Amino acid sequence: MDSYCVFGHPIEHSKSPWIHARFAQLSGQTLQYHKTLVPLDGFASTVHAYHAQGGKGCNVTLPFKTEAAALATRCSPRVRLAQACNTLKFDGEDIFGENTDGLGLVTDLVHNAACRLQGKSVLLIGAGGAAAGVLGPLLSEKPRSIWVVNRTLDKATQLVHRHAELALAEGVDCQAFGLQHDAVLGQSFEVVINASSSSLHQGELPVPASVLSPHGMACDLMYGPAAQHFMQWATAHGAVARDGLGMLVEQAAESFYLWRGVRPPTAPVLAELRTLLAQG
Repeated sequence: MDSYCVFGHPIEHSKSPWIHARFAQLSGQTLQYHKTLVPLDGFASTVHAYHAQGGKGCNVTLPFKTEAAALATRCSPRVRLAQACNTLKFDGEDIFGENTDGLGLVTDLVHNAACRLQGKSVLLIGAGGAAAGVLGPLLSEKPRSIWVVNRTLDKATQLVHRHAELALAEGVDCQAFGLQHDAVLGQSFEVVINASSSSLHQGELPVPASVLSPHGMACDLMYGPAAQHFMQWATAHGAVARDGLGMLVEQAAESFYLWRGVRPPTAPVLAELRTLLAQG
């Protein structure tokens, strides 16, 4: 039986085995998928051992996405721009790297949340791995602008610079700013995406409510209890709040399609997963 897994540290919280098991059931695929806790200093050796044992592919979560990008013998343009990889596919000696995070976010926003991105003003909060994984696919949707704001301006500037050629090709105004820059604080955005670690640590929101547009979209890449503070804040100020659970399911579907050549149904899986999480 074909074997797949997710590697991470920590990993016990991962919903990927459940998601891929449902994908397999609903699409008539036969496979096994498990999760593996990887020592912080043992990612490459763990992946190579799994590959040698006949593993067909793997997902990669924190904190190994950068290492996964370096491990791939080939990678997609998305991985090259993000400098991070969340999916590996093994074919003989070849290790192909892909980043499905941004694809999953775009699919969830556009198709599941009916949030058309083309021509919109987008504020992307954060410039770490999560933001890097989604910026390229967001640019490909041709919004009017994407402004990346981060506590450390230099990190945001580097991220925007890597994507400058794509932004130019898509005709998108893509700029980097500090969190408190007057240009950011002085306007509202039709789509606000929180890719910072503020929700993970339950910290204060890094931007004021003035950046939200009435009835605009406000999406946190986290889900479950971690996203509740951001979503309550967004709702209280008139925005449409969304968590990252749809992104989680949709990025998993992109990985599944890469491995199996079959696109699984996501709507029932997302609905079932929301119910399971609500039940605790």
